[in-house]
Amino acid sequence: MRAVTSSRAVRLRAAVRRAPRALYEELWAAPADRVPRMGEPDAPVWRPVFLVALVIVAVGFTAVRTVELTPHGAEVSGLAVLVAVAQSAALVAGMIRPVGAWWAATALAVVAILVTVAAAPQDHASPWVDGLPMSPAVLYPDPFGGVALQGGALFLLALRVRRRRAVAALVLSMAPALFLALRIPPLPHSGLAVTVLVLATATALGIALRSLRLARKDLVVQAELTTEERARRALLEERNRIARELHDVVAHHMSVISIQAQVAPHLVEHPTDELRENLTGIRQNALEALAELRRVLGVLRSEDAPAQSTRHAPQPGLDRLGELVSTVRSAGLAVTVSTTGEPRPLPPGVELSVYRIVQEALSNVMRHAPGASAEVVIGHRPAGLTVRVVNSAPDHAAAPSPGVRHGLLGMRERAAMLGGELATGPTPEGGWEVTAILPTSTQTTRTTEEAR
Repeated sequence: MRAVTSSRAVRLRAAVRRAPRALYEELWAAPADRVPRMGEPDAPVWRPVFLVALVIVAVGFTAVRTVELTPHGAEVSGLAVLVAVAQSAALVAGMIRPVGAWWAATALAVVAILVTVAAAPQDHASPWVDGLPMSPAVLYPDPFGGVALQGGALFLLALRVRRRRAVAALVLSMAPALFLALRIPPLPHSGLAVTVLVLATATALGIALRSLRLARKDLVVQAELTTEERARRALLEERNRIARELHDVVAHHMSVISIQAQVAPHLVEHPTDELRENLTGIRQNALEALAELRRVLGVLRSEDAPAQSTRHAPQPGLDRLGELVSTVRSAGLAVTVSTTGEPRPLPPGVELSVYRIVQEALSNVMRHAPGASAEVVIGHRPAGLTVRVVNSAPDHAAAPSPGVRHGLLGMRERAAMLGGELATGPTPEGGWEVTAILPTSTQTTRTTEEAR
C-alpha cells in the first residue's frame, strides 16, 4: 500500500514539475492558426470589415471601461484611462496576435482589480457620498465592460488555436473573477455566474467557428482530391480505350509479319537452312507477340469494353471519313470537308487518330453548339498531317449535357501518343476550333518522344 501511495506521489510531483513547461508550450510557444493575408489564396474577404467593426467596438468599450474603473463621484484618474485603453487595444490586437493579446488582456484584468482596490474607500462597510451612505454596488459600477473585453480576447484566441489550448485559456481567464468574488466581497464583480457564462460562451463560440472553418477546409481539400482523382481516372480510361483500339492495328501488322515469314521460304528457289531458321524465328516471335498483346488487352479491358462482336471489327481510317460526315449530316449538322496537299498512304495508327479526333470534334459541335455549321480540313504535309475542325457560333445556348465525357482529353491523348500537338479554343466569331498536328514519319515521332 505504501508503495502504491509513493508511486502516486512521485507521478503527482512529476506532473506538477511538468505543468509550467506544458503551460508555456500550450499557451505561449505553440503558434496559432495562420490566416492568409489579403491578396493570398483563401484570404477571408470579411477580415478588414471585421477589423474596422472591432476598432469601433473597442473605442466604445474604452469609455465604458473608464467609467467602471472610476468610483462614483470621483474624478477620472489617468491610470483608469490607461488601463481601459490598454484593454481595448488588447482586444484589437487579438486579430493579429491572439495568444499575446489574450495574455495581455488577462494581465490587464488583474491590473484593473488592483486599480479598483486602490481606489476603494478605506471603510468598505459604509462609504458616504454627498452625506448619504452608498453601497459598494452603487459606488463602483459592475465591470460588464471588463468581462466583455476579456470574453472578446478569449473568442479571438479560440478562433485560432486548438480546443485544449482554448479551454486552458478559459480556466486561467476565470482566475481574476474568482479572486475578485472570493477575496474582495465588498467590491462589485458582476456575479461570478454571469462572468463564467460570458467567458465560457465566448470560448465555445470561437471553438465552434474554428471547427466549422476546419471542416470546410477539409471539404475543399477532399473536393480537390476527388477532382484530381476523377481526372486521373478519366485519363486512364481514355488511354485504355485508345490502347484497345490500337490493339487491332498492331495485331494486324504482327499477323502480316507472321504470314510473310511463313511464306518467304517458298518464294526462294533454294533457301538455305540459316534463312529457314531465321524466318521460323521471326514467325515464332510474331506469334508470341500476338499472344502477349491479347493478354495486355485483357488487362486493359474494363467493364465498359466493347462487345465481343465489335471488338475485332476493323478500326476506321480516312477511308471511312466520308461515312462519318454523312452520318453527322443526317443528324442535322451542316459539315463541309476539304483536303489540302497531296494525299498519300498513312500508318493505320495515324488514320485511326484522325478519324477519332474528327468524330469527337463533330460530336462536341452537335452537343454544345446547336444550329452551328462545321468545317473539316485535312492538310497533308511532307512530315505530318494537320486536322482542323472549326464550327460557327451557335444559334442559342445548348442544354446541359447528361453524363460525363472527356472528349478533349481523349483527343489530346491521341495526339500525344503520336508525338503531335492539339490546340483548342474559341474563335473570334464566337465558334470553336480544334487543330491537331500529327507527325507521320517514324523519325519525326521518335525525335518528338526523345524531346519529351
